[in-house]
Amino acid sequence: MACRSGCKTQDHASWGECARSSNLRIGWAASARGLDLTAQKAWDRELDEYGSARAQGIQPRSTKTRDIRAAVKVSNMTGSAFNADSKIPVVA
Repeated sequence: MACRSGCKTQDHASWGECARSSNLRIGWAASARGLDLTAQKAWDRELDEYGSARAQGIQPRSTKTRDIRAAVKVSNMTGSAFNADSKIPVVA
């Protein structure tokens, strides 16, 4: 028998054929690198926040949330887009 134990028909020529016919999907595959879905979502949110700041013309010091929020805060306080390349020190 070549089918998976959960196969309802048990009539496939190979285990692979059986798996393909059941339309199996992998939910999360980065766990081998020490990541999980929660970490991925946090990373995605951070990059979305960075992208939003860049779309407003703001250039944070890095893609880290702390730096992004500091740059947005300075931009809101000064009324002009913060640029980390300007070498002006910022206290957040």
